[in-house]
Amino acid sequence: MDELFDAIVIGSGMTGGWAAKELTEKGLKTVMIEYGRDVEHIKDYPTTNMYPWEFPHQGTVPYKIAKEYPSVNKHYIFNESTLHFLKKDSEQEYIQDKPFDWIRGQQVGGRSLLWARHTQRWSNFDFEGPLRDGFAVDWPIRYSDLAPWYSYVEKFVGIAGNKDGLDILPDGEFLPPFELTCLEKHFQESIKKNYTNRHLIASRVANLSTPNPIHIEQGRGQCQRRNLCERGCPFGGYFSSNSSTIPWAKKTGNLTIMANSVVQSIIYDEGQQKATGVQVIDVLTKEIKTITAKIIFLNASAMNSNLILLNSKSKRFPNGLGNDNGLLGKYIAFHNYRGKVTAAYDGLQDFDSEGRRPAASFMPRFTNIFKQEKTFLRGYHNIINSSREKIPFEGSFGDELKDKIINPKAGKWIIGAQMMGETIPKETSNVSLDRTKVDKYGMPQLRFSVDYDENDELMIQDFFTEFTEMFTKAGYTDIKTIDTKRVPGNENHEMGGVRMGKDPATSLLNEWNQLHLCKNVYVTDGACMTSTASQNPSLTYMALTARAANHAIDAFKKSK
Repeated sequence: MDELFDAIVIGSGMTGGWAAKELTEKGLKTVMIEYGRDVEHIKDYPTTNMYPWEFPHQGTVPYKIAKEYPSVNKHYIFNESTLHFLKKDSEQEYIQDKPFDWIRGQQVGGRSLLWARHTQRWSNFDFEGPLRDGFAVDWPIRYSDLAPWYSYVEKFVGIAGNKDGLDILPDGEFLPPFELTCLEKHFQESIKKNYTNRHLIASRVANLSTPNPIHIEQGRGQCQRRNLCERGCPFGGYFSSNSSTIPWAKKTGNLTIMANSVVQSIIYDEGQQKATGVQVIDVLTKEIKTITAKIIFLNASAMNSNLILLNSKSKRFPNGLGNDNGLLGKYIAFHNYRGKVTAAYDGLQDFDSEGRRPAASFMPRFTNIFKQEKTFLRGYHNIINSSREKIPFEGSFGDELKDKIINPKAGKWIIGAQMMGETIPKETSNVSLDRTKVDKYGMPQLRFSVDYDENDELMIQDFFTEFTEMFTKAGYTDIKTIDTKRVPGNENHEMGGVRMGKDPATSLLNEWNQLHLCKNVYVTDGACMTSTASQNPSLTYMALTARAANHAIDAFKKSK
């Protein structure tokens, strides 16, 4: 039997949670459809308070089990404490024409339980990048369009950070920042001394350094700096859909959650010239049902959103919903995390790095901003971490070993820089439906053909050169450059395929994230991105979602 709602939200992660919050808060009866199982805040975080020795394998994953997770088993979030939040590849098979790690959540809340929580705004340099630099298509919006929505989201989420006054990285609505280590402060002073266009700042992270009343009202508490965020935080110290937007939406009485449900396709009605609902497969029973609504928000995560639209075929749209121009699934991009530089420092021996923080320090992009300076387009941000080496206990026994364990000695300071480079969307980087292979639910398997290019290789080498120089000027030694060889997808920032733009001939979505050719379908997860910038993307996704949801609400009320 059909079930009728005002709105359907496909997906429950970062953007799905925000869509549900906005729609239900404004009175719309909304159903949230999630592929994975239901997970409730606190109740369903089974490993959150476990000690390392309480895990059967002290946190490591046995080889036999790790083989079931080839897409994610090389990622930092993969360990014995997070397995229950990650999807096995067999749960949704896919085809790699070129290597791609498709990292997916397996529950209500999706990857919002697992994210690194870094949150930076885009600037006009980013929104104007494609037009200025001649790649992709022009964004249909600018920073001024999104700035109030950044503020709206930041106040609710809770972002720790400094007001740094940088054009390239606009300030937001911040809670007090987490402190830099003494070596990062030392590096910060060296940067100030040697450069005028580079800045080392505190990372901006979605952790409640000091909660405001709105966060207490959500039931969240101060970040305890446990650095166990990926297990789910019982204090609500970091933002996730589970701790924040979904409970908020539930309180309205307007939210229905359908877990264990795979959205097969969006249904298009030619007579009404709009989407009327979705076709859903029950994961447990394989039963197929239809859910109807006037508004549909597609937030299944970037690659799944591409899959659903490609599979939403009709007489009017034989190549996928809204895909008259044949661009659906094309111009996929991601972030380039392959570059890493480390160094040592003999000074500051009177200081140590005891304690924890859920953050790092951050160097905003400094290349190709006001003019084209390099042989590559765009640039990279950098995450900086530092701590003191731990001197190993090898060769000690008895009282000597006991003394070293009780009174450990630290060695040199070690500092590391991790690049986060912007990749250029290309038509050759794409996803498509396989013509014959299906997954366990009968859905076509998604084929990935996504790769690096010469621009990325040049950017990596520039990162190595620049940070070798910066670390040398700071007086650091034993400088090492490392190409991590991380494949696309492994950084978890896949974007594009359903890009925004001004012209229906060259884009799929308009300035409000509506499909040009089916305006009651909104796409606001990473699939909508026209370009990637080099900032962590989640804050921009959330701001776009809040903005689009309120546009949809206004249109809904006018139609009644």
